[in-house]
Amino acid sequence: MQLRRGIFGEIIRMALEIIWNNKLRSGLTILGIVIGITTVIAISSVVRGLNATINAQMDELGPSVITAFRWNVLSLSRPSSEYLHRKELTFEDAMAMRDKPYVAALAVGKIYADPGVVDPLSAGVYSIKYQNRKAKNAVVEGWTSEANIIYSLEMKDGRWFTDNDQQHRCDCVVIGNDTAEELFGEDSGVGKAVTFEGRYFTVLGVIEKRKTNVGGGKNPADNIIFLPFTTFEKLHPEVRDNWISIKAETPELVPVVIDEMREVLRRRRNIPFNQPDNFFIGGTDQIKSLWDQVTGAIFVFMFSVSSVGLVVGGVGVMNIMLVSVTERTREIGVRKAIGATKRSILIQFTLEAVTLTAVGGVVGVLSGWAVTWAIRHNI
Repeated sequence: MQLRRGIFGEIIRMALEIIWNNKLRSGLTILGIVIGITTVIAISSVVRGLNATINAQMDELGPSVITAFRWNVLSLSRPSSEYLHRKELTFEDAMAMRDKPYVAALAVGKIYADPGVVDPLSAGVYSIKYQNRKAKNAVVEGWTSEANIIYSLEMKDGRWFTDNDQQHRCDCVVIGNDTAEELFGEDSGVGKAVTFEGRYFTVLGVIEKRKTNVGGGKNPADNIIFLPFTTFEKLHPEVRDNWISIKAETPELVPVVIDEMREVLRRRRNIPFNQPDNFFIGGTDQIKSLWDQVTGAIFVFMFSVSSVGLVVGGVGVMNIMLVSVTERTREIGVRKAIGATKRSILIQFTLEAVTLTAVGGVVGVLSGWAVTWAIRHNI
């Protein structure tokens, strides 16, 4: 038994010595494995990170939030001509849903978008000023007073606007965290007057930093200006698209509330029973479902591509070992001549291949961790 252990140890020593004496060849051999494993880990980490971000966003919005608009804002394609010519949802449409069962809160909103851009959720185009400071590319939205309840907008400072502000078309704003930092730095902005569109607006409050950010960099949801709905209409009467947002009493009642909303809108828009809806109603569960489809397809594709890299790395190991056997036929002959068995020679070459792939695997895991860490902290 000890003799066998001694022979086995000698075989391992010889395999490691050969690998060490051929550093360049060994490094090139494991390179494909390192790249393949690094890619698999990086892709898996990125997809899981994006899924965690989306789940955090949905948790922030809440599972009970339902949105109605004149076309499917969750579609990955640009709205068709038929969508663009649909009749807008009206404020009266929203009020018709206000007293429906299981509606905990309802808000109507409008979003100002660049006139040259079809997407109503396009990046902000406003600059808001305070003295010699300016916050650029701010998003401007007008909402009724319950929007903060529906979208869980927590106040960092000050307050949200009220029904009284709404009725009097108050020249007041609630701004996002990044907007406040750009304009006021560490100082409180509540009560101060900011300007945009050539008018003065009093800052009522500042919203806490939002979680809703899929990509890297600054979050557009934190560079935002909220106006009372009637004030927004006073400034931009040309914006006719209304968003209707409703919060159901519980997540379990969301399907019931959606059915009620659909019935109200079909009746008010005079849609025949045999015609499809000419509006869109969706909740956070649909966003999650859409995201799962997108990331699922991306993950399968990228995992397949990275798996090819692993296969190529494995083929590289086999090729190098074949070349190694061919180059060392003299050594193999000498070893057999002095009594080495075929089994011990096979074990030696197998151990060399196993060692190369194991080292490649360890380096690949460490490299994948490093790439994941870099993505998390720098993007």
